[in-house]
Amino acid sequence: MTALIVSFIVIWIAAWVLYLRYYLQMFQQNSNRRDRFLRWLKDNPYPRLYGKSKVKFVFTPRMMRLAVTTTVLAILLSLAPWFFGVFWLGALCVIFCPFVLCIADWVNSPIEKAINNWYIRDAKRILATRPDLIVIGVTGSFGKTSTKNYLHRILSEKYNVLMTPGNYNTTLGVVRTIREMLEPYHEVFICEMGAKEVGDIKEICDLVHPVMGIVTAVGEMHLETFGSFENIQKTKFELIDSLPVDGFGVVNFESPGIASYGGIRQDCKVVRFGIDAHRVDVRAASIEYTTGGMEFDVIDAAGSLHLKTQLLGEANILDLTGAIVLAKHLGVPDRSIALAVSKIQPVEHRLSMSRRGSVTILDDAYNSNPTGAAMALGVLASMKLPQGGRRICVTPGFVELGSRQFDAGRELGALAARSCDILIIVNKYNREAILEGAKSVILQTPDQVGGDVMPDSDRASSLEDRVLCVDTLAEAVASLTVLATPGSAILYENDLPDTFV
Repeated sequence: MTALIVSFIVIWIAAWVLYLRYYLQMFQQNSNRRDRFLRWLKDNPYPRLYGKSKVKFVFTPRMMRLAVTTTVLAILLSLAPWFFGVFWLGALCVIFCPFVLCIADWVNSPIEKAINNWYIRDAKRILATRPDLIVIGVTGSFGKTSTKNYLHRILSEKYNVLMTPGNYNTTLGVVRTIREMLEPYHEVFICEMGAKEVGDIKEICDLVHPVMGIVTAVGEMHLETFGSFENIQKTKFELIDSLPVDGFGVVNFESPGIASYGGIRQDCKVVRFGIDAHRVDVRAASIEYTTGGMEFDVIDAAGSLHLKTQLLGEANILDLTGAIVLAKHLGVPDRSIALAVSKIQPVEHRLSMSRRGSVTILDDAYNSNPTGAAMALGVLASMKLPQGGRRICVTPGFVELGSRQFDAGRELGALAARSCDILIIVNKYNREAILEGAKSVILQTPDQVGGDVMPDSDRASSLEDRVLCVDTLAEAVASLTVLATPGSAILYENDLPDTFV
C-alpha cells in the first residue's frame, strides 16, 4: 500500500508540473486576466502539453507567486480525500488545474494590486525628478510599434532617446521601462501605448504625462474587448486628449477611423498627415517602388523633402511620415532625417523582405489587422516575378474582431484570391470564413466574370490547385517545398499565438 501511495505521489507531481506549466503560459498569453483565460478555456478544453510554443513563456515574479499559490491550493484539495480513504481523488486537481489556477489568482489579487501600485508610485517618483524629459506617446490600432522604432531612429540623430522596448506597451510595461532603463542623460522618452479597453491609454498618460503624441491608425483591433468601434476611437484619442494645451499631436488622416472621428480637440495643435493633399497638413507623395525599397516626398508648408527607404508598403510610408512630422517639430534637420530614413531596417515580422535562393519572402507575421493585410497583399500583387514564379500567401486570418470576425476573414480570403496564385490557410480558427471568401472569387460563374463557360469540374480543380488548408504552420512550410517554384514570392500574413491555434 505504501509503494502504491509513493507511486501515486510521484505521478501526481510529474503531471501537476506539466499541466501547471502549460496553463500558466496560457494565462500569461491571455494578459493575466481570468475572464479572458476562462473564455479561451471554453474554446480549448483539452490541453496541448507537447509541441513548440509560438510565444515564449516568461517566468516572472508574478508567475512564480501564482505557481506557488496554485500548488498549495492543489495540495490542500488533494489531501482532503485522504481523510476518507480515497486518495486517488487527488488526481482530479490535476484535471481541474486551470480552475485551481483561477482561484489562486483571485486569492493573490490583493497582493498583486499592492505590488503594482508600489511600482507605479516609484515610476512616478522617478519621472518627477525629470521635468526636462520630453515624453512622446505613440498609440494606434496598428503601426504604433513601427512608428515608435522609426521615430527613435530619426530623433537619435539629435537627442539621447529611450523608447519602451518590444511590446512593453501596457501600464506595467511602461513602469518597468522607467524603473529599469531611464537614465539621467536621456532627453526624450518614446512611450508606446497599447489598449484593449476604454481607459487603458488614459491610465498610461496619467503616469507619464506626454507633451507630444502620435495616433497611427484606428481600426477594428480588439473589438471583442472594446465592445464597439466608437469605443476604440475614443480610447486611441485619449492620448491627444491628455496632451497639455501647448502640446503637439500628430494623427494619420489616411486612416478612416481617424478621419471620421469628430472629437479631435481644437485647443491643442494637431497636425494631420496622409496621402490625400486636400485633407491633410503634411502628405507623402510621389511614392515609387525601387529595387532597394521605396522613394517618396514629404510635403508640408515649408516645402518638399525627398527620401529613400528600404521599407515596403504605403503603411510604412505613413508610419515614417508621422515620425518625420514630429521630428521636424523637434528641430531635427532635413539632412539628418533623410540619413536616418535611408538606414532604417524593416522591423522584424512587419513586412520585412528577405530571399531564400531565388524565392522572395515577405514576412508580415506580426501583423494582425485587415488594413495591414490588405496593404501586404497589395505589395505581393505588385511584385514583378520571373516566368514560372508564383505569388503565395500563408495566413491563419485575424483574431479578436468580435462580430466582425467572420466577415473580416471572408474579405481576406477574397482579397488573397485576387492577389496571389496560391492561398494556404493555416489552422481551423478562421478556415471557414477565409475559404468562403476565396471561393467567391475563384468559383465565380461565367456570367459574373464574362467569357466562355468553365465546367464545374474545372472550377473545382482550380479551387483545389489554388487553396490549401493545413492545421499547422509547420505543415504550410513543408508544402512550400513543392509549391514555391523558382522566382516565387511568399507572404507570411499573421501568425496566431498558442491561444488561437
